Amino acid sequence: MITCFGAGGIISLLDETEEELKVYALQQLDALVDQFWAEIADAVSKIEELYENEDFRQRELAALVASKVYYHLGDYEDSLQFALGAGKLLDLGAKSEYVETVISKCIDKYIALRTAPEAPPVDSHLESVVERMFQRCFEDGEYKQAIGIALESQRLDVVEESISRASKVDQDILSYVMESAMTLVESVEFRNKLLRSLVKLYNNLKEPDYFSVAQCLVHLNDPTACSEMLKSLLSSGEDSKLIAYQVAFDLEENATQQFLARVKAGLPAADTDAMETDDMPSDAAAFNQIRNILGGELSIKLNLEFLHRNNHADILILKSSKTALESRNSVFHTAVTFANAFMHAGTTSDEFLRQNLEWLSRATNWTKFSATAALGVIHKGQISLGKALLAPYLPKDGVSGSAYSEGGALFALGLIHANHGDAVIEHLTTALKTHQNEVIQHGACLGLGVAAMATDNDDLYETIKNVLFADSAVAGEAAGLAMGLVMLGTSSSKAIDEMLQYAHDTQHEKIIRGLAVGISMIMYGREETADALIEQLLSDKDPILRYGGIYTIAMAYAGTGNNKALKKLLHFAVSDVNDDVRRAAVTSIGFLLFKNHKQVPRIVQLLSESYNPHVRYGATLALGISCAGTGLEDALAILEPLTKDPVDYVRQGALISLAMVLVQHNEAMSPRVVATRKLYEKLISEKHEDAMSKFGAVLGQGIIDAGGRNVTISLQSRSGYANMSAIVGTAIFCQFWYWYPLTHFLSLAFTPTAIIALNGKLEIPKLEYVSNARSSLFAYHPPTKPPAVETVQKVTTAVLSTTAKAQARARRHEKEKGGKETPATGGPPNSATSLTVTDVMDVDVPLATPTTEAKQKKTKKKDESFEVLQNLTRVLPQQLKYITFKDEDRYQPVKKVRLKVDGVRNGED
Repeated sequence: MITCFGAGGIISLLDETEEELKVYALQQLDALVDQFWAEIADAVSKIEELYENEDFRQRELAALVASKVYYHLGDYEDSLQFALGAGKLLDLGAKSEYVETVISKCIDKYIALRTAPEAPPVDSHLESVVERMFQRCFEDGEYKQAIGIALESQRLDVVEESISRASKVDQDILSYVMESAMTLVESVEFRNKLLRSLVKLYNNLKEPDYFSVAQCLVHLNDPTACSEMLKSLLSSGEDSKLIAYQVAFDLEENATQQFLARVKAGLPAADTDAMETDDMPSDAAAFNQIRNILGGELSIKLNLEFLHRNNHADILILKSSKTALESRNSVFHTAVTFANAFMHAGTTSDEFLRQNLEWLSRATNWTKFSATAALGVIHKGQISLGKALLAPYLPKDGVSGSAYSEGGALFALGLIHANHGDAVIEHLTTALKTHQNEVIQHGACLGLGVAAMATDNDDLYETIKNVLFADSAVAGEAAGLAMGLVMLGTSSSKAIDEMLQYAHDTQHEKIIRGLAVGISMIMYGREETADALIEQLLSDKDPILRYGGIYTIAMAYAGTGNNKALKKLLHFAVSDVNDDVRRAAVTSIGFLLFKNHKQVPRIVQLLSESYNPHVRYGATLALGISCAGTGLEDALAILEPLTKDPVDYVRQGALISLAMVLVQHNEAMSPRVVATRKLYEKLISEKHEDAMSKFGAVLGQGIIDAGGRNVTISLQSRSGYANMSAIVGTAIFCQFWYWYPLTHFLSLAFTPTAIIALNGKLEIPKLEYVSNARSSLFAYHPPTKPPAVETVQKVTTAVLSTTAKAQARARRHEKEKGGKETPATGGPPNSATSLTVTDVMDVDVPLATPTTEAKQKKTKKKDESFEVLQNLTRVLPQQLKYITFKDEDRYQPVKKVRLKVDGVRNGED
């Protein structure tokens, strides 16, 4: 073996005139460059000259050596340029740091060039290296790696080729591409092209995946194609009809009111005379069923039935809180009102209110408004009975009542018909036009906003705008929010310009704030389309409009995890001069990352320790929003210390967020639940605790037991897509910082947790399925035990031994005469001195032995490893992976992925 002590001799060969010597020198340097790169670096200019000499036949070799030298020098840009010049001499299959670094830099540059706004031409050498990388991925079977690079570089042709090759070995590749498209692709234009391609691929499968096609069409905003697909399925046989029903349930869950209205408009005209047969519905009746599903009536009815039947709300908690808090304090009265509304959301149970009418009558002004609006949360979904339930409180012509009660009733009517408001929009619009009282207008605007969410109704928008232009602070704030909700997600430039102009003209901060949040709603889900507006708002001098710009980022990029948006939020969280803007920026991180909630604790860890209490408060809400219902331990570890924060509103935020994270959790799922509930009780009963902390504790009690312990807070549907009404509701709920009545909007994020199975006639069959987990793991939290009544025990009377002997002789004497035994009079019958062995023997009651009692206790504690559940019972999201249907059952799911409402295929008897 020859030992080399330097590269000087070989470098000198580069100065020779003969080309063979230069080639030999380059070959040797290529082998030695990793060891003697520092020495070779002095002669790199000579190597570059050889590469630039077009007559030199080994230019590629010179480029490769120069690239390696620059790599060791840390100049990766020049290294990449020369590596591209090396052509095929660059061995992409080599396992070395140099090759991996060059490939990485090469891909990064290729992606940057492909996604640049001006789209400059890509160097042919760079294109060649990337193409070779794709071929290498195909040869090695690394199809997902190829798809990842293709998605980032917007190469639709490579994505399609990868799917074509991979589908032979991986049946789930389309699902992977679909998920990647929705989470990784930032360009809306390219994503839409990709989704169009996926629609074709899904339809060309041996068994077309209509459920995924429907999801693609929702994102493409193509209701016409959805209508055609439903018509095709309904005319293709009985099994296809069941698939059509399930597709309709999916659309109802994920699409807007405007989209669903257009889908229904594309179906054949309704036939009221259509009749169902015993086996399956006729085509006309099936179309009527589809309309019923798309309208939401059936889903709402099923959820109402589930929530009412399984209500486990613990009224004793509310009673204890009501007793501990001073009812004359409007903040405490409002807190208990909200807690009761959340705890009974959708259950239709107003038992607590009926039992405490005298307490309820103490509500005044806006407390009365919130108390009346709470009926809308409790009866949410009672579409057919909404007006009848609220009739005593709604405004009546010629009858003057409490404006606060009437305004709250109009808001409640909107909450009952949330996102399904066709039946009440006209009624609410009439009330808005005919009443000039600002409180009634406030309630009517909020009700219209909730009921007509995302309808893009221009007439309704104009009606609400007239209220805004009256320049009433109270009514104007609600009008600004309502305008945003009606135009939700439309990115209407007309609406944005008008609202922004009025925000600059008015002097009322409440109106500016309502408009700022309303503008953010208009840009919901628009991503990069909203960038220009975001920049305009964030550069405004008015901090309230900058606050609106922050929420525009949150709404436009909700659930995307977009890095650019996240950087902007973090920048404003630490740099803006206004505390409200900083607080909103940290809170908005939760909206951005709720699909990747495990990242949030790491991101807000340092922010939760900030010197600024507003930033700490924002960190609590960010964790509560993103980790809602997950019980994530990392989030709880940050929130628990903040419940002891020296600032009262930070403690309030921590208490509310703890409830959001732990909703529907029991001690088996999260041991911190018990301590959290005890903390709420302790703070509420503590006389010297701040009012804001108590408000947070009471609200936390309502949230952690929301919907009778049968709902969770979820910003995404079970199919993994953003839940529009939940995101919007949570964003407006965050505005309770300024205006307590907006707290009710959190009810829009409540999602019932049940498997509801329907047969072919859309009826609820008797069905059993198995949860393969021990029953205690997902059981309801045990109800609160009433306080034990302390009984005063009598002190045992002392009895002399001579007296006891005399009494015993008297009893024996009476017994011998055949008389009945008389009780002792000198002491209590249970005292040890008043009983003898003879007395015990005469008792005709078998005594339980310690062994028997132990056996009974052991039997009670036995926990089955599985449980059989009935249809229409609670199944938690964490429990879904343990659910199986019995193979021998008459019914089997149409769709294997478990959604909110699973259709089931009608089997043989």
